[in-house]
Amino acid sequence: MSTVSNSSTRDRVVIFDTTMRDGEQAPGASMSLAEKLELAKILEDLGVDVIEAGFPIASNGDFEAVREVSKIVTKSTIAGLARASTKDIDRAAEAIKPAARGRIHTFLSTSPQHRDFILKMSQEEILEQVTASVTYARNLCGDVEWSAQDATRTEQDFLRRCVEAAIRAGAGTINIPDTVGYTFPEEYAAIFRDLIENVPGADTVIFSTHCHNDLGLAVANSLAGVMGGARQIECAVNGLGERAGNASLEEVAMTIKVRGDALPYRTNIDSRQITRASRYVSAVTGFPVQFNKAIVGKNAFAHESGIHQDGMLKNPTTYEIMTPESVGQGATNLVMGKHSGRHAFKDKLKALGYELGDNALNEAFVRFKELADRKKHVYDEDIVALVGDALSHEGDTLVVTHLKVVAGTEGPQTAELTMAVDGVETSATATGDGPVDAVFNAIHEIVPHKAVLQLFQVHAVTEGTDAQAQVTVRLEEDGRIVTGNSADTDTLVAAAKAYVKALDNLVRRRAKTAPEPMIASGF
Repeated sequence: MSTVSNSSTRDRVVIFDTTMRDGEQAPGASMSLAEKLELAKILEDLGVDVIEAGFPIASNGDFEAVREVSKIVTKSTIAGLARASTKDIDRAAEAIKPAARGRIHTFLSTSPQHRDFILKMSQEEILEQVTASVTYARNLCGDVEWSAQDATRTEQDFLRRCVEAAIRAGAGTINIPDTVGYTFPEEYAAIFRDLIENVPGADTVIFSTHCHNDLGLAVANSLAGVMGGARQIECAVNGLGERAGNASLEEVAMTIKVRGDALPYRTNIDSRQITRASRYVSAVTGFPVQFNKAIVGKNAFAHESGIHQDGMLKNPTTYEIMTPESVGQGATNLVMGKHSGRHAFKDKLKALGYELGDNALNEAFVRFKELADRKKHVYDEDIVALVGDALSHEGDTLVVTHLKVVAGTEGPQTAELTMAVDGVETSATATGDGPVDAVFNAIHEIVPHKAVLQLFQVHAVTEGTDAQAQVTVRLEEDGRIVTGNSADTDTLVAAAKAYVKALDNLVRRRAKTAPEPMIASGF
């Protein structure tokens, strides 16, 4: 393919982010309303065109998240997912009603595997429901997207008929998802070429990719789909999603940006915001970014080999095809400390991409001062962790107020804990096989539960012995999986707060209205 030097002449690719919907379906990746609202602002700053904010019929929490995100986002389109039923579509339409630009995203399975074993419907019944659901959605919203769930395992002639029915009914975007990560690039590109060439009205709609990563091909397949004629890519920050995840937003966006010679396309993504988005999603979901992850990993721009270091000193382009600054992984600043004032702190937050209200700013500033008293240097990463921690604990009904731990070679290790439960303080003392076990046992005495600890993970936010510890705790109870995160210079305090946050999330999950039985909804 010929080189295109002028980006304004390149075909525009729409970036559709599904971190809050498909990404949240990854076990343990649930986000609170406050976290989703903050993520929505980050995605809008990033330049995401369409934000799929949730599945409104799934729960009252999902409905509220889509509705509240719709109220605060002004540039991006807000999409709500709906199955091919009037009840689902009505709920999605109601949720996106406040949006400046709203979209109903409705879907129906088309593959023989899903038709025969899940839906138990014939091809003709599928076609009738496609027409009915898209028509109904189109009467409620001017922007309708239709997805053929498990499209890549659908007979091509039947897929053509389904796409034609959706276009005739008024869908403006047609999504051809690789629901189970089954296809490969050449095959996926050919599917789009066939649909665009053979389906009446195909030239009037935007075709979309939605690729899962079961075979590690999600990004490659997404880009192949674009080369086959798709002009929207559905993806998630850090590749978050069910099973092996979705196509990674940062990898898709940077491949298009860096390889403009082979991919004559452009996106609206501000790549300098990528690392901020990645770190935030990792922090609130508890899904760590692997060190060697492309674009956003800790080692993505690290060079240890003598040969590589020599080349980098002579010219960075010898071993780097993009700069760390281009994706927001610039040099850390050491300008903040205990003598920094509120104004400087506010400016630093703005530079990092955070604009907090007065109350949130005051709380964050107090936490910053406390941290600065304990640390010699406060790094940008410390501030990101601090703000993220404050946002994730906003509105918690379970709060750690006091913790004292006795540990060492002489046992038993003991934890004295005081917690506020709905504003009422309760204390407990417990022993355990180590200090962390003692802390968790004390929490269990105050808040009895049957949840099983699935994950306890600690990593340092920055270097040095005074670094904040970022702790992630994942619990499972009766099929519900929840995650809690917290950061503190004291690892045991961070552990206690993370465990309590997970319990708080569990209480919220119990209180939610149970969703109707779902057919597979991850595409």
